[in-house]
Amino acid sequence: MKMGKPQNDDPADHKKGNSVTATPVTACLLNAAFFGALGSSFLYGYNLSVVNAPALYIRDFYNKTWIERYGEPVAAETATLLWSLTVSIFAIGGLLGALSASFLMKVFGRKGTLLLDNSLAVVAALLLSLGERASSFEMLIIGRLIIGVNSGIALSALPMYLGEISPRHVRGSIGQFNSILICLGVFTGQVLGLPELLGKESRWNYLFSFLALPALLQLCVLPFLPESPRFLLMEKRNEAAAERAFQRLLGKKDVSQELEEVHAEARAQNNVHTISMLQLLKTPAVRWQLITIIITMSCYQLCGLNAIWYYTNGILREAGFAENILPYVTLSTGATETLAAIISGLVIERIGRKPLLIFGFSAMAVFFSLLTVFLNFQDSVSWMPYLSYICILAVIASFCSGPGGIPFVLTGELFEQSYRPAAFMIAGIVNWLSNFAVGLLFPFLQETLQSFAFLVFVVVCIVGSVYLHIVLPETKNKTFMDISQSFAKINKIPVPSPSLEMELVCSFKPDVNDKIRDMAKMESSF
Repeated sequence: MKMGKPQNDDPADHKKGNSVTATPVTACLLNAAFFGALGSSFLYGYNLSVVNAPALYIRDFYNKTWIERYGEPVAAETATLLWSLTVSIFAIGGLLGALSASFLMKVFGRKGTLLLDNSLAVVAALLLSLGERASSFEMLIIGRLIIGVNSGIALSALPMYLGEISPRHVRGSIGQFNSILICLGVFTGQVLGLPELLGKESRWNYLFSFLALPALLQLCVLPFLPESPRFLLMEKRNEAAAERAFQRLLGKKDVSQELEEVHAEARAQNNVHTISMLQLLKTPAVRWQLITIIITMSCYQLCGLNAIWYYTNGILREAGFAENILPYVTLSTGATETLAAIISGLVIERIGRKPLLIFGFSAMAVFFSLLTVFLNFQDSVSWMPYLSYICILAVIASFCSGPGGIPFVLTGELFEQSYRPAAFMIAGIVNWLSNFAVGLLFPFLQETLQSFAFLVFVVVCIVGSVYLHIVLPETKNKTFMDISQSFAKINKIPVPSPSLEMELVCSFKPDVNDKIRDMAKMESSF
């Protein structure tokens, strides 16, 4: 089958009522984005790094508890199993959360799901922080499972909420709050894990108590901010509430153009009701959008960033850094992540999603290749470890410049309203299964290939870059209908004629949907 290239951004796409009015970003929109991400993606990032500092203390706690119960030290194999379960069960919880997110968002809405998700974070914080006092390592394992469920729900609900509350001229920048707060969460976990703060034996349980703070802040603020107006209008059929939400988010009284855009999208869909994951998989009209999201989200996890952490401390030791200052030097990785994510958020509307993704994956391939070379000469040249560490920082910066956040933005942009919850469920499943696969397989890969293991990630990054260059259209500043039409050719779906598009935008008659289908049949017959 010959694969046609989708249509790219065309100025003509923004005619016929699609012109963009660059309204200022309001405080309400920024607050919704920040506090929505604070109790969601921030917690996800924090949980990625928080277990590193107290790892030895947690293992020791497991051993002491085992002795109290059974009168003998825990066997080495059992200790390894308990620790591996504590770490890996987070991804299993994330998968469960991703599977449940679509149902929760349909019932409670985007904002309601985020608020409900906070209750899981509070419960997890209690279990994780009180496990030592209760002499129960089971509480820690269950707490990690629950906070994983929390993260799985959050990484579906938050990007969808951010995409639906944002005007299209800043949709990418607002969507990058997800990535920025993930990186900030990782950095916060590194800082609080320092020995002078909470990274010591007498305080490690407070690292987990901190989980409740962002969740409680979100619970206090988010109820006073608007729900997604698209959800209110298209799924709840509450136009008055949607209008009020648009007015608050955009800071203007006249939101008729925004309401018309949502109405047009609703009429253009064959089914305005939310569809299931199975129905989405069977829908030809979104086949290549779905393939794109699966490949992009797979590359997001399989591009090798998680494997970087395995080498960081070893490279720093080879460079001559003392053991007691390693935690402070590794703060540079979290700071680099956060800075790169912020810069990406500032330039995404100017540069676009596609160039940032391709640049990020391509740069990662280059620096992984260089890192492989430097690691193999590390023992023979005294200053080589410094170059290796620079490559590590460059890989992290390249990842956060695009691949670290844009896949979540794209998942919201490539699908219209009725498909979006199921699309996020599929993206979440791919994300968490890939995360689990990396954690499970990389130790064996590293043991077999040593430093050449990074060449596997070079291949993943190159494949991702090539695919995105060929298939992905630019989505910046486009309506959701424009983006869907960009995939019409590759999906072999007839594109509505310009006259029909004008009728779609201007007409409010309920039978327009029938006209579209009739017109599509007529065009396909020619």
